[in-house]
Amino acid sequence: MSSKVTADHLARSAVVYVRQSTMAQVLGNTESKRRQYALADQARVVGFASVNIIDEDLGRSGSGAAERPGFQRLVTAVCAGEVGAVFCIEASRLARNGRDWHHLVDLCALAATLMIDPDGVYDPRLVNDRLLLGLKGTMSEYELSLLRQRGIEARDGKARRGALQFTLPPGYCWSEDGRIELDPDERVAGAIRMVFAKYRELGSARQLFLWARSAGITLPVVQRNVAVCRITWRAPAYHTVVQILHNPIYAGAYAFARRGNRIRVENGRARKTSGHDRPMAEWGALIRDNHEGYISWAEFEENQRMFGENAHMQKRASRKAARGGRALLTGLVRCGRCGRMMRVFYGVQSGHAHRYQCRGDDAHVGAGLCIGIGGVRVDQAVTALMLEAVSGHAVEAALLAAEKASATDDVLAKALERDMEAARYEASLAARRYELVDPAKRHVARELEARWNTALEKVSALERRIAAARAAAASRP
Repeated sequence: MSSKVTADHLARSAVVYVRQSTMAQVLGNTESKRRQYALADQARVVGFASVNIIDEDLGRSGSGAAERPGFQRLVTAVCAGEVGAVFCIEASRLARNGRDWHHLVDLCALAATLMIDPDGVYDPRLVNDRLLLGLKGTMSEYELSLLRQRGIEARDGKARRGALQFTLPPGYCWSEDGRIELDPDERVAGAIRMVFAKYRELGSARQLFLWARSAGITLPVVQRNVAVCRITWRAPAYHTVVQILHNPIYAGAYAFARRGNRIRVENGRARKTSGHDRPMAEWGALIRDNHEGYISWAEFEENQRMFGENAHMQKRASRKAARGGRALLTGLVRCGRCGRMMRVFYGVQSGHAHRYQCRGDDAHVGAGLCIGIGGVRVDQAVTALMLEAVSGHAVEAALLAAEKASATDDVLAKALERDMEAARYEASLAARRYELVDPAKRHVARELEARWNTALEKVSALERRIAAARAAAASRP
């Protein structure tokens, strides 16, 4: 035992701090985790009767940009004078940034707490030991920065060649030779094509979402668990629809790093958030015509333009979609003098007419209104022009509406037929599993029989929906 370990240290408890940076390391690098937990036995050999293991930070980075409740617990225990020694396999386990490392070293010096690793015992109150601890912390921080820099440069270089493989959205998969190809599952590919076809018809992601929900259609979603990815079918969610429509991979383009991270300072510490959209010019890689797409690049750009128009008041100069309210031109009318969007003001008392007003440059206080006009006459004039424009094409509009309704029925029928194929396969698979089980294992047979019955009920429900859809289509003129 080292002479630096005194009776005063042994009278207190020892703390073994266990940390790994990511959950993939926790699941894959089991030897490092085993070595860290084994330090508890080493602490008992040294002579510590009470040994506490702090492992709340497994899967958390030590760079300082992530919350580490385990490290905060360690600091609190050191400040309370309850810790005689801190055990770790190396400095990088305690911290990967100078702020946390030197803060811990200062507190250990004040509380007369030792820091022990496989290389030796360090007393932060001694100048030489403090120098060595400072070097270890600096080297750990430098190592992290160097490894991150090398990794990012290698990743970006591979992405610029289109060779970097990442999790693909539903409808695509990686081939054996590293190319992006269409998913051979017709149900998945058909669902993606249906989303784009209905968006061209409806012109709104929200209307597409509402139609899919009302029709009871399920959409494919990639479910990822560490390195394993599989397709699951779920009820449509708005963000799922938007992700499909916004993804340039469906237009045959290899796109990487479309979203980035942002770092802000909170309570004196850096906090990193991810998932922030970047402009196309700042993407890490964009290679058009890289693979077969569900839509063309021109269609993708048109979809993005429609998104911009539907996003009300995101850009003051772009065209907008109509909004709700009693006024006819809410969100559409612009000022003829300055070109800004005109706002709608409704009368406070019942029956008062609404007005369209341009408030001019709001940034300059006291600038006053730019222009204002009563809304009733404007709405009546626009309504008259609209009726005049469409009156001669009423029959054509009715025929077009009938064609679209028929096309919608066909899309829904195809989607239900693909769901029926999948449901029948699941039912047949459940039946085969039930038939292969030993009848004597009743606890297993009952569960498999219940799963078989559930699959059959799903088939029956889909059959009723298909029959209802066919009856609705037959009743149309």
